[in-house]
Formats: sequence, structure tokens, C-alpha cells
Amino acid sequence: MTSDGSIYLVDDDPGVRDALAFLMRSRGLPVRAFDSGPALLAALDAETPVSGPPRGVFLLDVRMEPMTGTRLHDELLARRLRNPVLFLTGHGDIPMVVDALKKGAFDFLEKPYSDNALADRIAQALAVDAAMQAEGAQAAEREARLASLTEREREVMSRVAAGKLNKVIADELHVSVRTIEVHRARVFAKLGVGSAAELATLLAQG
Repeated sequence: MTSDGSIYLVDDDPGVRDALAFLMRSRGLPVRAFDSGPALLAALDAETPVSGPPRGVFLLDVRMEPMTGTRLHDELLARRLRNPVLFLTGHGDIPMVVDALKKGAFDFLEKPYSDNALADRIAQALAVDAAMQAEGAQAAEREARLASLTEREREVMSRVAAGKLNKVIADELHVSVRTIEVHRARVFAKLGVGSAAELATLLAQG
């Protein structure tokens, strides 16, 4: 699986930043480079209301001014961004990055790193981002389908998913079995399922 997202590269060393950007582009990987954490955050804050949350991964150096890579990671989390984050780090930074991994960072590469290893790991992170985006789209569709149900259809849905027979549901809701059959058919059609088992699985995913 591939991603149509970008690599958001942040490094305050212009030489390193340009070299990394060149490496990414030479591998056909789209990259956007920033010289500081605040510059990246300003761009995201300006673009998100228009284009939505960023798609792609963040590649952050740990030791930067005026904002460290780990602090920038905290700021991304505060904005509820869950894109994969990779750190470029020196040996002395490893304890800080281990803490970032506990907060959900994707990986870190210790300097000096192999260009091939870095490019391959970023490609893997982009694939993870694509999978997360697809899962998010499926969740949004599921929520939209559920929102289309009427209150009575929801009552029927929960009972069907629990494995109750139409006659039992009809008795509980004080309506005819035929009415439950109609509601059941509508629930299945709206949610795109064909059985009570599929319905239960859909609700469990939610």
C-alpha cells in the first residue's frame, strides 16, 4: 500500500535539510522541508482548516532551535495528529526518543544512518499512514450509515445484533413481527450488511 501523503521534514541545519530533501526526491518520495518546528506548525495551522489534516509522515531532527524535535512531537499530538513520526537522533538523544516512542512515535534512526535504510523506513511509514487513512475513511462511512438510522431502527438493530429472533423483538417493542421484518431489512440495507453476524461485527468495529 502506498500513500499520497508527503514527508514533512524539519531540520534547522540547511545542509542536512537540503541533503535529506534531495535523497527523498531522488527516491520519488514527495517532501516538504521546514527549518524549524514553529515554521511547520504555522504551515499546518494555516492549511488544515482548508485542506484538512495532513497526510503523510513527519521526519524530525531531535536537536533543533528554538523547538526540539520531541517538543514538536508533543505539539503535533496536542493537535490530535497521529501521523507516523520518525526521529533523526544522535546517541546522546536516545533516552529522549525512547520517551517519544512511548507516546506513539513510529521509529528513530541513529546518526550516522544509511540512506537506503532511511528511505526504506520512510516508505514503510508512508504505507502505515495510508492504512490509517483508509481505516479512518471506513470509520467515517460507518458513522454516516449509523447516523442514517431512525430511533426505532436503532432499537431493532441492537436487538438483532444481540441475536434475538424477530418474534422476541416484536414482543419487546410491542409491534408486529412484520413490522420488525421491515425495520430489519431497512437496517441491513442502510448499513450494507447481509446477516446478524455481519451487523454484530460492524458494531464491534465501531
